[in-house]
Amino acid sequence: MRAAPQPPALDELVGDWMAREDLVHLHSLRNQWGQAHVNADLTSLSWLAIPPFVGGYHTGVLRVDGRVRAADRSRWAPWGVTRDAVFDRLRVSTETRLAYEADRVLWRVTVTNEAAEPRTVTLEQELGAPVAHSEVDWGWTYGLPWNHGHHHDYFATERVRAEALADRPRQVQLLPHDLRAIRLGSPRVPGIQRDEDDAPMLLEASLPDHSTSDSGRTRASSIVGVVRSVTIVPVGSDAVVLDGPYVLDNPASEHVLDAVGLADGTSVCVSVEVATSGQTGVILTHGNHPDSLQLGLDGDRPFLVIGGERVVADRPLAPGRHAIEARVTADGASLVVDGSPAGATRPWWHAQRWSASVDGTDAVVVADSGSPAVSAYALSPAPSALVADGSRGIARWDLHLAPGETGSVAFVLEIGLGPDVVPAARAEAARFGAALDEVAARWRTLWANAFVPGNPDHSGYLPVLSGSSDGLSTTYYLGILLALYLRNTGVSDLGPVFLTGGPRLGPTTTYYWDLSEWPRTAAMLEPAGLRSWILAALAQDYDASHSFDVRNLLPVGNHYASNDHALFRIVQGYVATTGDTALLDEVAGGRTVLDHLRRLAFRPRTRRSAFGAGVLVDLGDDAWELLECVPNYRHAVVSFNAGYVGMLRSLASLLRTLGADDEADEAARDADELAAAVLGQYAGGGRWRIAHPTGEDVIGHCLDFELVAADLTEDLSAAHRREMVEFATTHLIDGEWMRALSPDDPIAPFSDRPDHGAAGAFAAWPGATSYGLCRLGRPDLAVEFLSRVHRSRGGALWGQAVESVGGGRYRVAERGISNRESVAAVAVTEAVLAGVFGLQPEFASLGRPVGTLSTTFGELHGVRAVGFDLPVPERSREPAADGAS
Repeated sequence: MRAAPQPPALDELVGDWMAREDLVHLHSLRNQWGQAHVNADLTSLSWLAIPPFVGGYHTGVLRVDGRVRAADRSRWAPWGVTRDAVFDRLRVSTETRLAYEADRVLWRVTVTNEAAEPRTVTLEQELGAPVAHSEVDWGWTYGLPWNHGHHHDYFATERVRAEALADRPRQVQLLPHDLRAIRLGSPRVPGIQRDEDDAPMLLEASLPDHSTSDSGRTRASSIVGVVRSVTIVPVGSDAVVLDGPYVLDNPASEHVLDAVGLADGTSVCVSVEVATSGQTGVILTHGNHPDSLQLGLDGDRPFLVIGGERVVADRPLAPGRHAIEARVTADGASLVVDGSPAGATRPWWHAQRWSASVDGTDAVVVADSGSPAVSAYALSPAPSALVADGSRGIARWDLHLAPGETGSVAFVLEIGLGPDVVPAARAEAARFGAALDEVAARWRTLWANAFVPGNPDHSGYLPVLSGSSDGLSTTYYLGILLALYLRNTGVSDLGPVFLTGGPRLGPTTTYYWDLSEWPRTAAMLEPAGLRSWILAALAQDYDASHSFDVRNLLPVGNHYASNDHALFRIVQGYVATTGDTALLDEVAGGRTVLDHLRRLAFRPRTRRSAFGAGVLVDLGDDAWELLECVPNYRHAVVSFNAGYVGMLRSLASLLRTLGADDEADEAARDADELAAAVLGQYAGGGRWRIAHPTGEDVIGHCLDFELVAADLTEDLSAAHRREMVEFATTHLIDGEWMRALSPDDPIAPFSDRPDHGAAGAFAAWPGATSYGLCRLGRPDLAVEFLSRVHRSRGGALWGQAVESVGGGRYRVAERGISNRESVAAVAVTEAVLAGVFGLQPEFASLGRPVGTLSTTFGELHGVRAVGFDLPVPERSREPAADGAS
């Protein structure tokens, strides 16, 4: 009897070694509970978040014989990252892992003497744990702890990360790199200001405020007084004087002045008349960023805030005219009041918010004064010296190594809420080798169980692919690994959830759109978790958000035009794959799921365009709701209009199944009318027209290709299909990845972001484009493309944006605030299942299997879908009444 095919061993999917110069986006760590980012040195981490714990700054660097060394190369595995450097006839290799489903980090440092003579090597490891405990503020731009405050500050944190390589680190979090307006009076909540900045969202210096409503971020008040002048004096340049008077006569007063830089050595002095005593409020803010320099009064005492630091003068100001000055350098910022020093910031690792203490000879405890968080490091072996230095410990080991000899040290960080962290850390350090091995072993088990019916990890399982080319197989399985990597069992009561990305953003966030790129795959792997997620998502205000925090079930961000299509697609994928039609009767947010489907699909009735023939859906003028960085992709775009056609037809099929024939006929008529209007936007050559109130633009974007191919397949002529395929394969697909926007498109120079523009493509779109090719009758081209895309993952898994480096080669992008990994890329696995094998159950196929287990491209084994491993559902119910819209 022939053995059943098996998936590849997880070790076969571990990343290749990546040289420093080739790895623009450093690797991440995950453990099913949390996430972190490795830095460019050999040991430090930033962006550590294991909710409800969250870390700021970084965890501390390793010095070898007094020097911080950069990692020459790195290698990613699901269970951790190895960093390696060779210098001075030494090889230093480090392993960093997040313990599986734990609030713990493990490090091992191995040193090999490659010289011909004995030597003593001194290792000094900083032991920092700037960690806080928080049950709130878990949005996409989630709160980070600073010496002053708890807020997301992407750019300041990234500056701290870059400074990790410095032997003498500076306070670079204080120095922004961009020009910012001088704002007087009440400051805005940090983030891109929608009423002031309508440029493409290139995210080069500021982020939107995608926090949750429980973040507590509110607009501060202005002082009452008059600003006579503001003087900015850069080092080596002429002073810039902004003369007033600028009257601040109420708490909401606001003036926006010229934009200036704040380079190393700059001073900013405000001449202000304070009207009354007893004042607390803001006088001046440099921009409206989380790290902005701010000057104001706190109970009449002048204060300076900048880059997570706060300085308050000892003496209050009396009413009258005063000069309040901030002097900012890379070594710190100082406050000067009426010509006299009034205070200065200190290095972020000095004992301010966090304090460190030594426990015995082998442990350091770090306590947070701003929350109940307590962290402990335990060291093995005990170091030669161990001291507390402000908010961190410093351990020193002197390793005496013969020629060719290797020595190693290990340390464990345990995070918790009380003194138990110390014995817990010591216990793991005492069994360090076993603890390290267990992390990898647990990941291997999670992987193997993803293909086993009735396994203890997942509520479902996925098919094994056999008999395919090596390239197609690698891409298929890497997509599954990405789903497992972003799976999280610790952040939500919903059960296992699939986070959207990170680790610099969103440790509890799921976007509707991203999950909609692979709903059938998710329904096979985690049907119970997906069912819970659907009910929670439909309970959100999805007309005013793009995602939600799965921890506290709060909406996040602005509305996305994709929401209707995304949510409908996810529900359809789940119900049709699992046969769980009972979900349609469940209530979420005051409506049954069926009524939500009605509301989503019938949306065109209330959003018809007021221009043209008035049939197409007008998706609005706000680029943020569509592609963010493509300025003309707004109003009546083809993509989601085609999506509404597919939704209406699917709803019609569902309603007929439920006996609501009249309503089904209405949906079908609406769909046909809209489909004709969409086809009328065809511009030839595979491109489509965008309808605006003032005219039309022709664009060549992959999103139009993908949704038209997916949802209007049967409406397309042979010429349509041929031209669309030619356009996708000659203008979009490029070697091992693709471009979202055709490089020859007139708008391309104005949308230079590597996810949605011409420089590369978003994680989902190679999979979605491949599915579109299958729908257009060219699975051969889809398989050829899918067989290459595994080469573009930057040594790990695919990120939010994958950018071109020329010659058909691509890498995971770092710029544009791109996530190191993005769950949307599981679309490549969905393309194999739904496209290549036709496993695309929809409402139209309820009650019968769809697809095949065998094609010329391979075979599938173990398909957890209706008509395969699952029985055909029996649905018995009265015809559904029309639901509320």
